[in-house]
Amino acid sequence: MALKKSQLYSTLWKSCDELRGGMDASQYKDYVLTLLFMKYVTDKYAGKSNALVLIPDGGSFADMAALKGTPDIGDRMNKIIAKLAENNELQGVLTQADFNDENKLGRGKEMQDRLSKLVAIFETLDFRTNRAEGDDLLGDAYEYLMRNFATESGKSKGQFYTPAEVSTIMAKIIGVGPDTQRTQTVYDPTAGSGSLLLKAANEAPKGITIYGQEMDNVTWALAKMNLILHDQPTAELWRANTLADPYFKNLDGSLKTFDYAVANPPFSTKAWSNGLDPEHDPFGRFEYGIPPKKNGDYAFLLHLVKSLKSAGKGAIIMPHGVLFRGGKEADIRRNLVKRGLIKGIIGLPSNLFYGTGIPACIVVIDKENANIRSEIFMLDASKGFIKDGNKNRLRSQDIRKIVEVFNHQMELPKYSRRVPISEISSSANDYNLNLPRYIDTSDPEDLHDLDAHLNGGIPERDIDELREYWDELPSLRQVLFANNGRPGYCEPIVESHRVKEVVLSHPEFVGFSNQILSVFEDWRKNQTPTLKSIDQNTLPKKVITKLSDDLLERIAPLPLLDRYDAYQKLMDYWTDSMQDDVYLIVANGWKESAMPRAQLESGEAPDLVIEKRKFKMDLIPPELIIGRYFKERKDRIEELQSKLDGANQELEEYIEEHTGEEEGLLNEVVNEKGKVSKTTLNKRIQAIGKDPDYEDERQAILECSERLNESAELSAEIKREETALNQDVLAKYKQLSEDEIKTLVVDEKWFSSIWKGIEGEVQRLTQRLTNRIKELEERYRDPLPKLEGEVEELRVKVDGHLKRMGLTWNG
Repeated sequence: MALKKSQLYSTLWKSCDELRGGMDASQYKDYVLTLLFMKYVTDKYAGKSNALVLIPDGGSFADMAALKGTPDIGDRMNKIIAKLAENNELQGVLTQADFNDENKLGRGKEMQDRLSKLVAIFETLDFRTNRAEGDDLLGDAYEYLMRNFATESGKSKGQFYTPAEVSTIMAKIIGVGPDTQRTQTVYDPTAGSGSLLLKAANEAPKGITIYGQEMDNVTWALAKMNLILHDQPTAELWRANTLADPYFKNLDGSLKTFDYAVANPPFSTKAWSNGLDPEHDPFGRFEYGIPPKKNGDYAFLLHLVKSLKSAGKGAIIMPHGVLFRGGKEADIRRNLVKRGLIKGIIGLPSNLFYGTGIPACIVVIDKENANIRSEIFMLDASKGFIKDGNKNRLRSQDIRKIVEVFNHQMELPKYSRRVPISEISSSANDYNLNLPRYIDTSDPEDLHDLDAHLNGGIPERDIDELREYWDELPSLRQVLFANNGRPGYCEPIVESHRVKEVVLSHPEFVGFSNQILSVFEDWRKNQTPTLKSIDQNTLPKKVITKLSDDLLERIAPLPLLDRYDAYQKLMDYWTDSMQDDVYLIVANGWKESAMPRAQLESGEAPDLVIEKRKFKMDLIPPELIIGRYFKERKDRIEELQSKLDGANQELEEYIEEHTGEEEGLLNEVVNEKGKVSKTTLNKRIQAIGKDPDYEDERQAILECSERLNESAELSAEIKREETALNQDVLAKYKQLSEDEIKTLVVDEKWFSSIWKGIEGEVQRLTQRLTNRIKELEERYRDPLPKLEGEVEELRVKVDGHLKRMGLTWNG
């Protein structure tokens, strides 16, 4: 059975459990990633000639697996890893983790057991059966581990990882694309784990030459492994301090320049000038100004600028402070803007990065046509995210929107603007680039209308603010509201509890809903051949790209429905379920993937149980089989269940009727929970015999017994029917043709689930409209004169009551 992504992720994280306790995440990541590397390259390259990674005798994961249970397993694992490293010039990369470290792994038997279990976990992974070459299953797993390690490592040790979502944005906005040639170059001066470089390389299907530099030894090793796992073994990654000792230089000693550059340097580092003299920098990096001694943000930005070719493009992650801080940084910022080097700025949500919780931004540098640049494109994406544990995370829709809006320089209200440099350089702004100066993202205040509170009616102004609905559903407004005779005010016609009903049934809304369904059906029809033709040569990521691009394009013209929200529904379903299905089909084919699996993983819930035999259906859940082939039998079981529910209810009511009171006829047979059993009923019948004094109780017990028998018979019949149905369902899987499997999966599972998500967005639109209308109705329902009249009526009533009680008072 091929690995599913979710299965791979859970297995890898399970391996971490074996190491927790002896070390923190910043340390045990080295062990887990080393074993992942060893297992993957062994499965992929062992026994193959001209392989990118040579697997020597005695230097494979298989040699590790043979050591399970041996007393000196740690020392021998080190030697196996060292042998593979020596044969591939990976010394210092694979040898970061010491598998014989008693302080971290325990002594004697403890180390032996821990490492044996760890190796056994990785032994369950089989990367040979995954044929989705080029689709980066391992790369995604590596990203998964790095993200979790960064989360567990905490603020001080999580800076080695740039969230994949941010890396993706940067890769897509600097210009790397289908036309990029392998001879072109991309560079990261603070490479970290290599994620920024790899995301950029992913955008270049023809290839691109990779350069990077990283100061931290352990992080450099992570990046080297990461690049190899992503089939980028020729990437040149150097280990040294980029600012003090840049490695990539020309023959004349000047800095080597690149076509593209990306970077996520440490924020506001104080020791940036260690090892260099900024005022006499031999590389001329500080021609636009020298950064403050205790803040190196602009030092990294200026290094990136200097490292770009004359038409080079780059993106760098910076704290928001670089946009508005004064002093020396203001001078540098002014010079960069004057020379037209800054193409754009993208504001990101706070708490996105693992090394800090402060908000950050992406500064986009573009030297091409810098001398004639007259505006900077600003985009504030700070409100688009989802909570993910204790961090914020960009959703698929946030990434897509940022990239599309930036690349097409689209101006959207409260989101993005092309800001003239003349406005930035004005005396009012003085080259301050703080985004709120240029983009107001605040929500408008929901102001109360005092006149409406005094005199009644709903302000037309509030109704006008729903114009996006009235533009599409013009006559609906007249159905819901009428003029009340006061200029600028109206009255609701429909009672608040009926608003949603009226909206849903209105012909214009029905037409709008049908329009969305029609667009979805056209998309479905267009993409069905793509999905039904999935085979071992399919690249799953290309499948979802094709599906999502087509869906976005078709939904774009639709009014009201936010196309990015609909896109997110598709991407959520892909992540949660569909991608596992596609990877499974690519690896095993349709027929094999659809077959029930009797070998369940630990903790895996079965989909079907027949006489203690448990089965897992990875691709087609039993409900789909039942719905298509056994609907009548399912209906029959539901009918029996309904009868059983009714019989049980009648039994409970009968018991309740004859218990509780002191002389209840069934008091002697009910337990403390108010239930009866066949045994207690029979015992009581025997106890009272035919004594005429207990005739009423005898009849009540017999009636109760008859009702209990009816429930038992119905329960037994349901169980027989369910067992027979489950057996037939299990047998049906083997009878399915490939075309039937494709219909069940593509039409009744995938498309059906995606439509439910999009339909939910339509319902959300409806709910938003009805909630606002109800809110306005309730807000202005009772004007002040009405309230005063009600108060007066109540005062008169209270006075009357008090007088009748003989009470008098003054005033």
